[in-house]
Amino acid sequence: MSILSENSAFDGGISPLLELVLPDREQAVIGYRPDPELAARIEELAKKSTEGELSDAERAEYAGYVRANKYAAILKRQAERLQARRPTG
Repeated sequence: MSILSENSAFDGGISPLLELVLPDREQAVIGYRPDPELAARIEELAKKSTEGELSDAERAEYAGYVRANKYAAILKRQAERLQARRPTG
């Protein structure tokens, strides 16, 4: 068995579950965007992170958003795969 990256392993591990949850909801997942207030907070934390100005609490909060973003990206990839396999017509 080959060694996978963490993202590839997570993607492969969660894929069967997402195939149960996502059917008929692919487009909603693909089109998801955070609300403007949340997006602004993430941007604020990203800027402070780049400048090395995060407090410990902000660093933990930002790490949570980064983790959530990775998960959202995986969900979107799975939704796109499911949508591509769905017969048209």
